[in-house]
Amino acid sequence: MLKIAPKPSIPLVARYEAVRALTLALTAPLSDADATVQSMPDASPAKWHLAHTTWFFETFVLRDSVPGYRLHDERFPFLFNSYYEAEGRRHARDRRGMITRPTLDEVRAYRAYVDAALVAALPDLPAAAQELVALGCHHEEQHQELLVTDMLHLFGENPLEPAIWPAAPKVPVAMPAAIRWIERPAGIVRVGHDGDGFAFDCEGPRHDALLVRHAIADRTVTNGEWAAFIADGGYRDPAHWLADGWAWVKAEGISAPLYWEEQDGGWTRFGLDGRRGLDPAAPVTHVSFYEADAYASWAGARLPTEFEWEAAAQAHDAAGGNQLDAAGPVEPRPATNAPGFFGDVWEWTGSAYRPYPGFRACEGAVGEYNGKFMSGQFVLRGGSCATPRGHARASYRNFFYPHQRWQFTGVRLAKDV
Repeated sequence: MLKIAPKPSIPLVARYEAVRALTLALTAPLSDADATVQSMPDASPAKWHLAHTTWFFETFVLRDSVPGYRLHDERFPFLFNSYYEAEGRRHARDRRGMITRPTLDEVRAYRAYVDAALVAALPDLPAAAQELVALGCHHEEQHQELLVTDMLHLFGENPLEPAIWPAAPKVPVAMPAAIRWIERPAGIVRVGHDGDGFAFDCEGPRHDALLVRHAIADRTVTNGEWAAFIADGGYRDPAHWLADGWAWVKAEGISAPLYWEEQDGGWTRFGLDGRRGLDPAAPVTHVSFYEADAYASWAGARLPTEFEWEAAAQAHDAAGGNQLDAAGPVEPRPATNAPGFFGDVWEWTGSAYRPYPGFRACEGAVGEYNGKFMSGQFVLRGGSCATPRGHARASYRNFFYPHQRWQFTGVRLAKDV
């Protein structure tokens, strides 16, 4: 079951208002056209993110727990439901970019209407409804990350490659030292959320996991190291690729991470600050599970299991590292060999996204939150530069299909000892 509680040091009203304000700030540079376009089926328009997160609070809190509440617009549930079958029919996901109306300003007015009603109702809400408000805040933080990466993909599809947030020129940074291997013993470890504070349902139940003796890298793979993989023919040698991955490479013409482009004999990357020269010391990002697995094979290593990663990360500060604090340029920072498992890039693991022993979905529509997606996807850990600070923890399980790479996804290696 979900274990939901507001952050103990932050009253729920203040937490709600802060989360909602950050979402608006992230979309402040966008025009109505920017916020309406959908660049691919996996991404959603910014306007849809603004409205869907609002629909969540309106539907599961205000509609169900506040007597006499009137929906802002009775047409909006059809438009802004995401995947909740229990909530009825909904607009097709791959056609969200066709919602030219309501306008961006009308969606902002929808947010203001719901915010006013929820803040007024919060003090008198029953405990179960307040728990849903807390869940909604974490849900909106997930959409803040999706919002940033969907904006990046949208502008990356624009031939002008405009910068959303212009930034100062980068100062070159020395490459980090070669990867050092942190050896970890074989044995039984406790994994999963321990019940203290908030967690999503897929993070539990807490249980025992058996680890073999192994070593895990002290940092993530860098752009410079990935460039060496490319130069060595990594994308042309099927020996390093899973069969599905090799089929994907050939079918899609994949030859480098997403947003990389070779110009004047060197690699560049497109980011929220426009196209710039590639920083060889920064963590590689926007790579798929297929690419991560192939790189690990080429490097004579493997991807860590999610439990190897979690056991190593439990002693580290989940709120540390380079994570999202405010609107502005969002990108990974140069890698270092200082121990740290959180921020910069999500790290692919070799573990399939499946339920833990004893997992049970919650009752009602919110039971559709995670459990029904436990098929065909792989687990990522650690959070990224687009993850709101305080959102991640050692037990947090992100998950994507093996070909997807528009998120800030990177690689930490492991190996048997």
